Amino acid sequence: MEEAIQKADTLIEAMGWIRQFRDKITVIKLGGSILDDQESLRHLLTDIIFMETVGMRPVVVHGGGKRITRAMEEAGIEPRFVHGRRYTDDETLKIVETKLAIETCNYLADELESLGGRAMTLNFESTNVLVGEKLELKDDHGDEVDLGHVGHVTQVDRQVIDNLCYAGQVPFIPSMCVTSGGQKLNVNADSAATAVAQALGAEKLMFLSDVPGVLQDKEDSDSLIHSLTEAKARDLIADGTIAEGMIPKVEACLETLERGVRKIHIIDGRLRHSLLLEIYTTRGVGTQITRV
Repeated sequence: MEEAIQKADTLIEAMGWIRQFRDKITVIKLGGSILDDQESLRHLLTDIIFMETVGMRPVVVHGGGKRITRAMEEAGIEPRFVHGRRYTDDETLKIVETKLAIETCNYLADELESLGGRAMTLNFESTNVLVGEKLELKDDHGDEVDLGHVGHVTQVDRQVIDNLCYAGQVPFIPSMCVTSGGQKLNVNADSAATAVAQALGAEKLMFLSDVPGVLQDKEDSDSLIHSLTEAKARDLIADGTIAEGMIPKVEACLETLERGVRKIHIIDGRLRHSLLLEIYTTRGVGTQITRV
């Protein structure tokens, strides 16, 4: 009986958050090692189905870097990264489209449906919703950096995504875009998720990571910072607490806040039911970043 009462208490705690976030869009960036961890992925997709069932509008934007790298190695192509982005020539672009935009996207949608949810792929085989341009970067000397077929999102077809969400389907969007001239481009998954969240006016953007969130001490997982304001996050970058690979992720979060998304979350996607614990409990399990 005590166990049953505890379960009821958990539901009561979740009720307030469920009512608050009903009909609100949450963009979930999925990628990294989670895609290769069957058990973690299954729990994650179950969380997404729960979110949709209780009235939230989850939208998944996914990468697939490790799958692309394996396919390139099998094809005898050595992966090359320039300024943190995968150099994408013609042959690499074909692999990215096959492994990311088609195989991984279809796989994720099929897995969600096998667990009882309703999914729709928004890729080049169905309906593309991301339009973009070639990404232009310059080095420290002001010279243009050649990234090949790498782009950034400039336009999102919000109507298609909204219609799917209100029909009770979960959209799965691969991190590729196409130019107005029809050229397909590889896009950084974090950047694509940010663009989608901004275009949809999302309530939340969830970055699923291999770390629990922002740590006060990167060597101590128990030093998790559960909540950060924009100002505090900038202070932690300045004093070195936020360092290395976490810096661009947090900076992307701050840019997204400035463009209208209310809350950004960085959570460990390998933790069982991390999405539900972050959204529907008072304390959460990751780091939440807000404007104030």
